[in-house]
Amino acid sequence: MTKQKVAMLTAGGLAPCLSSAVGGLIERYSDIAPDIELVAYRSGYQGLLLADRIEIGKDMREKAYLLHRYGGSPIGNSRVKLTNAADCVKRGLVKEGENPLRVAAERLAADGITILHTIGGDDTNTTAADLAAYLGANGYNLTVVGLPKTVDNDVVPIRQSLGAWTAAEVGAGFFDNVSNEQSAAPRTLVVHEVMGRHCGWLTAATARAYIQKTSADEYVEGFMMNEALKNIDGLYLPELAFDLDAEADRLKKVMEKNGFVTLFVSEGACLDAIVAEREAAGETVKRDAFGHVKIDTINVGNWFSKQFAALLGAERAMVQKSGYYARSAPANGDDLRLIQSMVDLAVESALNKVSGVTGHDEGQNGKLRTIEFPRIKGGKHFDTGAKWFGEVMDAIGQKWKPAG
Repeated sequence: MTKQKVAMLTAGGLAPCLSSAVGGLIERYSDIAPDIELVAYRSGYQGLLLADRIEIGKDMREKAYLLHRYGGSPIGNSRVKLTNAADCVKRGLVKEGENPLRVAAERLAADGITILHTIGGDDTNTTAADLAAYLGANGYNLTVVGLPKTVDNDVVPIRQSLGAWTAAEVGAGFFDNVSNEQSAAPRTLVVHEVMGRHCGWLTAATARAYIQKTSADEYVEGFMMNEALKNIDGLYLPELAFDLDAEADRLKKVMEKNGFVTLFVSEGACLDAIVAEREAAGETVKRDAFGHVKIDTINVGNWFSKQFAALLGAERAMVQKSGYYARSAPANGDDLRLIQSMVDLAVESALNKVSGVTGHDEGQNGKLRTIEFPRIKGGKHFDTGAKWFGEVMDAIGQKWKPAG
C-alpha cells in the first residue's frame, strides 16, 4: 500500500480564512491520521514549481491551533497559472520549452505526495482542476481536494466561499470609523470602495453589516453626530444598472439636506465601461496571468468620486478602500464554523481518493459535498433577488434595477 503524504498550498489573493484553513487541515490530519507526513509549498504554485516547501513538524502540528487567530497565509500566496507557460517562463518558474503542469506533476511525484490540498478562489481551483486532469491523464497517483476562498463569494456552484462573511463584517467596522470623516468639512463626499471584480456580493453584504452595526447607535439630539451621518446614500454593484444623471439629482438633494453624501461602490461597478473608455483613448490596460484586468490600476472608486463630486457640488471628496484591511483579517466565528465543516469533508474526501472542491453545492440544494472540478467556475454574479438585498436598498432609499 502506498504511503500517504499530504501537501497543501494557498494561492491567489488573501482572504480571512487561509491561516485557519491551514491550521484546520493540520489539526484534522493530526487527529485522525497522525502518521501521515505533512508539507506545504511556499507561496502557492510558485513554491511547487520551484520545489520550495515547508516541512510541518511535530511542534508545528501541536501549535497549529494558533493559526486560527491570524489573517494572511502562514505558507504564503502567489498568482501562478500552470497553463500559462509563457508567464511561468517570464517569471523564472520554469525553463523555456517546459510544460509547467508537467514540472508540477513531477515535483509532486518526486516529493512522494499522494494528496494535495489547494486553498484558493476560482483561479486557484481551476488551476488545480487542470493539474488534476493532467495527473490523471499521465498516470500519476494523486488526489487533489480544494477549499474555496474568495472574499466576494463568486465561485460557481458554491453557496458560500470561505472568508466572505468575515470580510463583510470587518469592512463594516472599517467604514464605521471612516464615516466620521463626513464631519471633517462641509459638503463632503465619501466613497467606500469594496472588493468585487464581477460580483457585488461583498459590497452588498458589507453594507448590510454596516447598517446592522450602526442601527443601534444612540446620539445626542442637536449635534451633527447623528443618524444621517451614518447613512449610506448610494450603493453601486456590477449587477445593477443606474442612470448617472438621475442618481446625481437624487444625491444632490441629500447633499443639500445633510451636507454630506456616502456611497458604497464595488470595485467592479462600471468596470467594463471604464476599461473601454481608457482603451479607446489609447491607454494599455494591464492584465494578470489569468487575463484579468489588474483592477487596482483602474481605481473605480476614484472614477465614481470624480463623476459625483462635480455633479453634487462637493467641496471635499475622498475614496477609502476597505479591501486589504478586510481580506487580511482573521476568520470570525461564522467563518470558523464553515472552515471546520469544509476541512473535515476535505480530509475525508482526500483519504477516500475523491478529488474536487468542498462546498455547499447550489446545484444540489445546498448540500455540503466535494464538487467535481469541471463544475468549478469563477465570475458568479450576486443574486440581487435575495430578500436581504431588497431590505438593504429600502434602508438606503435607492431605486434600482438589474443590469442588462
